[in-house]
Amino acid sequence: MLTNKLLTATRRVRETPFTPRVEAAGVKGYSVYNHMLLPTVFDTPERDYEHLVSHVQVWDVSCQRQIELIGPDATKLVQLMTPRDLRKTKLLQGKYAPLCDENGTILNDPIIIKLESDRWWISLADSDIKLWAKGLAFGQGLKTQVFEADVWPLAVQGPKAEALMGRVFGAQVQAIRFFHGKMLRFMDKDMLVMRSGWSKQGGFEIYLDDVSLAEPLWDALFEHGKDLTVRAGCPNLIERLESGLLSYGGDMDDRHNPFEVGLDRYINLEADIDSISLPALRQLAGRHQRQLVAVMFDKTVEAPDFLLRDKGEVVGNLTAAAWSPRFSQHLTYAMVNREWLDQHTEIEMDGVRGKILPIPGSY
Repeated sequence: MLTNKLLTATRRVRETPFTPRVEAAGVKGYSVYNHMLLPTVFDTPERDYEHLVSHVQVWDVSCQRQIELIGPDATKLVQLMTPRDLRKTKLLQGKYAPLCDENGTILNDPIIIKLESDRWWISLADSDIKLWAKGLAFGQGLKTQVFEADVWPLAVQGPKAEALMGRVFGAQVQAIRFFHGKMLRFMDKDMLVMRSGWSKQGGFEIYLDDVSLAEPLWDALFEHGKDLTVRAGCPNLIERLESGLLSYGGDMDDRHNPFEVGLDRYINLEADIDSISLPALRQLAGRHQRQLVAVMFDKTVEAPDFLLRDKGEVVGNLTAAAWSPRFSQHLTYAMVNREWLDQHTEIEMDGVRGKILPIPGSY
């Protein structure tokens, strides 16, 4: 039961099968993501980060909802939704793929997982894609069912993740490649396990589809991970900025296109596929007027209005910021005017010098 006093438990904010264990682990804060609780801090962001990059954590990421497409036209529908060519996707393989509308703007940046030849999961970032998918299916007359699957992802992240997962699921986890999965057994139940997760520390995501096994699975991970210093955790801002992982709703939303945020590497402009966004994206290529970049400052800069300034001139908008232990710099992401960007590699904000760099590197 939700005991955090900063949130009021209502039917609009859904708990997860792991919430009792998350609460018992001492969660200090939540965000609401896809109308569901997402833990945001257990100790402090800095100490959570230090533990994540050194040991192993168990994350309740049930809010990462799975929109299931199933039926004779499921493959046609999922390809309509993304400009990334999915034709060579193998069974139990996931692909990071922006979902874009007819204007070429980004509606979500999920992992798309092929379960069967006519069955897919769209593993969502925070937006209501189910309604869009249902509208497309109906409008195109496609024979596809679209619904939110009863699946509850649990992530195991950190440099000791493989050791822990091997103890719970067996040595076969070692053979799982990045963004690929296997059906593995836990307590006589097969479930999808993928090598993936919203960190660059190494890890897996377990797609639980039996809520009765939620607490036994959580408990097994903690029982087998005592000597690995396992603890409850959550996605960490510091780590994701250092790793170049983008946040839909933070770094980008439906006002942006893939070129502006560096996701053009995940679209296939020349592919012979039927995707509703490709005509617009082909027109937008090379013509975007702003760009998401990293800006590293020697000292912490304050920007309560989220505006990026160079010697007082507004040149962009900050999307995220944190002190980076890895770089010993104040690491920020900012959406910057390209005309200004083409002429500058450094910036001075409130007397603090900074360097403009590409985003460290996404998937």
